[in-house]
Amino acid sequence: MQNKGFIRLFSILLTIVCLYCLSFSVVTNYYSRQAKTFAAGDTELYYKYLDSISGKKVWLGYTLKEAREREINLGLDLKGGMDVTLEISVPDVLIYLSDHNNTPIFRQALDNAKKRNSSDFLTVFKQEFERIDPNARLSTIFSTLALKEKIRLDMKNDQVISVLRDEVKSAIDNSFNVLSSRIDRFGVIQPNIQRLGGEEGRILVELPGVKEPERVRKLLQGSANLEFWETYTAAELMGVIQKVDATVRDIQGGKVVTTDTAATAQTTTATADTTAMAKTTDASQKTTDSLAESLKQSLASETGQAATDVADEKAYKEALKNNPLIVALGGLQNGNTPVLGVVASKDTARVMSYFRMPQISRLLPRDLKLSWTVKPQIEGKDTRDNSDRYGLIALKVTSRNGQAPLSGNVITDARVDFDQTTNQTLVSMKMNSEGAAIWARLTKANIGRAIAISLDNYIYSYPAPSEQITGGESRISGRFTPEEAKDLANVLNSGKMPAPARIIQEDVVGPSLGQTAINNGLISFAVALLIIFVYMMMYYGFIPGLIADLVLIANTFFMLGILASFSAVLTLPGIAGIVLTLGMAVDANVLIYERCREELALGKNLKKAVEEGFGNALSAILDGQVTTLLIGIILFIFGTGSVKGFATTLVIGIFTSLFTALFFSRMLFDTLLSRNREWNISFTTNLTKNWFKGFHFDFIGKRKIGYIISACLVVVIVVSLFVNGLKPGIDFSGGNSYVIRFEQPINADDVREKLSDAFEGYSLYVITMGEANQIRISTNFVDNKAEGDNEGKIETILYEKLKDYLNPAVTKEMFVHRYVNRGGNYELANLEQGENYGIQQSQNVGPTIASDMIERAAWAILLSLIVIFIYILIRFKKYAYSVGSVASLFHDAFFMVGVYTLLYKVMPFSLDIDQSFIAAILTIIGYSINDTVVIFDRVRENLTLFPKRDMKEQMNNALNATLSRTFSTSFTVILVLLAMFIFGGEVIRGFMFALLMGSLSGVYSTLFIAAPLAYDIQRKEKSKIKAISK
Repeated sequence: MQNKGFIRLFSILLTIVCLYCLSFSVVTNYYSRQAKTFAAGDTELYYKYLDSISGKKVWLGYTLKEAREREINLGLDLKGGMDVTLEISVPDVLIYLSDHNNTPIFRQALDNAKKRNSSDFLTVFKQEFERIDPNARLSTIFSTLALKEKIRLDMKNDQVISVLRDEVKSAIDNSFNVLSSRIDRFGVIQPNIQRLGGEEGRILVELPGVKEPERVRKLLQGSANLEFWETYTAAELMGVIQKVDATVRDIQGGKVVTTDTAATAQTTTATADTTAMAKTTDASQKTTDSLAESLKQSLASETGQAATDVADEKAYKEALKNNPLIVALGGLQNGNTPVLGVVASKDTARVMSYFRMPQISRLLPRDLKLSWTVKPQIEGKDTRDNSDRYGLIALKVTSRNGQAPLSGNVITDARVDFDQTTNQTLVSMKMNSEGAAIWARLTKANIGRAIAISLDNYIYSYPAPSEQITGGESRISGRFTPEEAKDLANVLNSGKMPAPARIIQEDVVGPSLGQTAINNGLISFAVALLIIFVYMMMYYGFIPGLIADLVLIANTFFMLGILASFSAVLTLPGIAGIVLTLGMAVDANVLIYERCREELALGKNLKKAVEEGFGNALSAILDGQVTTLLIGIILFIFGTGSVKGFATTLVIGIFTSLFTALFFSRMLFDTLLSRNREWNISFTTNLTKNWFKGFHFDFIGKRKIGYIISACLVVVIVVSLFVNGLKPGIDFSGGNSYVIRFEQPINADDVREKLSDAFEGYSLYVITMGEANQIRISTNFVDNKAEGDNEGKIETILYEKLKDYLNPAVTKEMFVHRYVNRGGNYELANLEQGENYGIQQSQNVGPTIASDMIERAAWAILLSLIVIFIYILIRFKKYAYSVGSVASLFHDAFFMVGVYTLLYKVMPFSLDIDQSFIAAILTIIGYSINDTVVIFDRVRENLTLFPKRDMKEQMNNALNATLSRTFSTSFTVILVLLAMFIFGGEVIRGFMFALLMGSLSGVYSTLFIAAPLAYDIQRKEKSKIKAISK
């Protein structure tokens, strides 16, 4: 082998890189085990422990947080992740549709409708609007520039509400799409995003393997409302601040007022959500203490008194009496800056409460708008009281509707960039022509004055342009970390939502497959690999078998290492990709060994036989792997969710298989044969040396039997589809979801087993959610006799089946409506206080796999087949081979559909149409095309060697010559699948069964569909040519 030294060096370097990447998983698993031991089953404590040591350096100079970012991730089905319920507020959408109308009747009707807490908000809003003024018209509110074509001024209120229903639905759909885009850009593989029925504007998001919940919260919440504001200067408002300060002093009567709960509650409705930003709820004397410390480090009060002179509490309280606002602002600001003050985080609520006082509002300019900076101007680590200080920015409203002169809808691109001078991370933005023109006018009118850049009412930066900026380019700076800048660019590129998404519930969820099923699956996979190792030694001899086993181990190791280097998320479809990859890796070794055996049979010595065996097998290996690689690349580009997870592992696995089979394996053989020793290697054993020797079956002569069998299967499957249909899983159909809390820790696998009989024939998912005593049960169960109360029927089943986990005193009403245990006395819970048990939440959930995802997956598969058709046409020069290949793939895919439609009613395990079904079809397509291409490659070789032989003979010889290889490859793949089917547990049994049936179909279609069809097309072509020549 040429370049042996380079291959050896590359193998060593790749091994080092993979060890490095996988080492982070080993380290993080060690600390995860420590956290589990410490938490003793308490999920919240588990994450608190990991957070507490996240900054600790644990490996090669990396902190635990950085190590967890580099480990190989497991998906929701294997490890769990974060479960978030978001709400798009309908009142906020109406405000958006009204172009932020401030008419008192409109705002009052919204407030009244909110208090009624109805699921049909629009109907209640209309009732409240007409109750305030029966003659008022909604058309005057909503006949805006955007809606003037849909809402006319002469329309009745009922007609307006009808239009608004469509607009609200459209706005929520748009928000759903924006959230999906944000999550896709965030890099989470196979997230679940679904609408929740029964509640307007509620969306469930499940993110696998999330390690930074706070980053996810920032990503999901907010409307991405980017605005560019003109500002006041502190000097222009200095007199106003002095008047406000004096008025507050008079109102308080010289008393020191600290932040209280009411002020904090009031502040949550402020322009900037100070509760979320500044974490202000401390209603104790600590506020006064923090202000004293703040004053030590900030400017003195209006009288110019030095901060150090009022360090003691008595002097500070005296200062608060005289100048309550100015002291809180850190002093009276002056100059050309828009910053009115730098306020301690715990004091932001009190400051905003001052500005909301009716007596104060009259003193403020009508065009003044106040907002907080998103990041502290002074970080807590730089202050004595460790309290962050946020800037209060004075914005100037210059439009009649109160909106900013320039908004984010003009942004065409946002990207992470770096300041050439300071090397700080920032976000650069480009605007469309309209935005560029407005931006040029805005910067020209404000040369030397700050323009504040706001996102969701928080100020990110306030640069002062030194000249007019043309070309529509701008940037946001603000001491961002690279991750924060990336997320900000992501949010801006994903688009603006009409209203912010608010998190109303979030939980950490356990693996959807269940830990027992996962453990069983891993054990069965290991057992199957062991059987393959033994089989390879038994079939090809100890040394060739040992080398093949080492190659398989190396392939798996390299594949996992590369997956870890890409921070990929491994899911059940991803494991299917690994199974397919291992099957192809075995196939590559089998092809080489079969060729070596043929060369030895021709009388060549071992070294020459190995050399020519690798050379002769190269074409078949490359064609088989490249066709599958093309499928993987297309599925990765166009697929989503489970399709992309499958494609990721498949593409990586193909490259590692090629490297290990063609180079690593050859290097091992060359190293072995370079020693001065006679090796007795025949690539066979006494047991297998006569297998398939002299065997000859007339596949082409019997092809019509194959055609008839396939035609009959097609008819049966079509009839079954009309009669039985398919059984959609909850991924496609949606269903009902229940969160249930028990008094004691509960095992999700045990609960699944107890409920399986009651929900037989329907999808059932049970996962741990948050604490060990809380689970979520999801099912698409439908009782046709329930007469509209399907949920009530499910609740009855849950109560009856889960009685073993409940105290006998717990009634069904208690279980459904929640209950408490007061010292052994069980009663219905008072939901306002205390921990309670029973059904905590019930929801009607929409399908996980939306129609657009199905459409994209279908297009991806169709495009894959077209690309395969073209590739085989180029490689084999005749379209007959392309037609035969694609026809066999259609045959296999349809056969898989047939397995599901014919057997889902009779099998004791689930055969739902869900994400596993998609993964099964993709796996079989990849496996089948590899099998077909190997045989066609042998046909092409035979035609080159024996061009005058009859085509029928050539086809039969190729099929029979590769029969040993077909058997070995299929047998090893089936062994893996069979072991996982038997020992892998109930949850993955249906998936493994589908792969088993598909593997058999792949072999059948290659032998009786692809090759015979290619033969028939070529035979007819020759007949036409002969007829024309005559």
